[in-house]
Amino acid sequence: MSSGTMHQANQEHDPAQKFGTTGIKPMDRPSLVTRFFMSIVAWAEQLNLALSKVGNPPIYDNKVFPWTRSIENEWRAIRAELDHVLTRKEELPAFHELASDVETISRDRGWKSFLLAGYGFRSANNIKLCPQTWRVCQNIPGLITVMYSILEPGKHLPPHRGPYNGVLRLHLGLIVPEPREQLGIRVEHDVYRWREGEAVIFDDAYEHEAWNYTPHTRVVLFVDFRKPLRFPANVINWLL
Repeated sequence: MSSGTMHQANQEHDPAQKFGTTGIKPMDRPSLVTRFFMSIVAWAEQLNLALSKVGNPPIYDNKVFPWTRSIENEWRAIRAELDHVLTRKEELPAFHELASDVETISRDRGWKSFLLAGYGFRSANNIKLCPQTWRVCQNIPGLITVMYSILEPGKHLPPHRGPYNGVLRLHLGLIVPEPREQLGIRVEHDVYRWREGEAVIFDDAYEHEAWNYTPHTRVVLFVDFRKPLRFPANVINWLL
């Protein structure tokens, strides 16, 4: 089932988002600066919902982002570079070793990553190893993060949400084992099952979870990019 046929959410009736500042465990004595920053983020998230150019569904129809077709057309070149990376899979870092906030949902080696760029970091060595992947991703407006996301057999990422709704996420299926009914991602109330060579774009500000209950490894190209917004939300989004 393609992301286009699977997506049934009407953008005029999008489900309500929970905000990144909702439910955060209170700090003992949050500073004035911290309280001010959290209030700015909460205000920006409300603005992003109101001024989105593409609506606010949990999972998008790929027609909203025509450039996804060019990404899908290059998936075999990306897969070839991934295959080379996977020859040293056991040396790859677990995701939580790159981003400490991931420890809230994963603390083992069942979720690995190979990062080209993101989280304030760009790996010249990894980009050199995967030049076609990097080239293809330059077609994505507002590019922020590029990496391979590796979900090992039996791994489940529990329900969680991203910290901020000014960013959208793309997954491109690279290695999707059978049976496909035993793996997938739920975003709010929609379930998507990856397919090799197919892209899906979703808003990780909605609650989501992912699982791989097959006996084999699942790998996707994982990309974050800035959400298309109208002024002045677009300017604020770039600043944050």
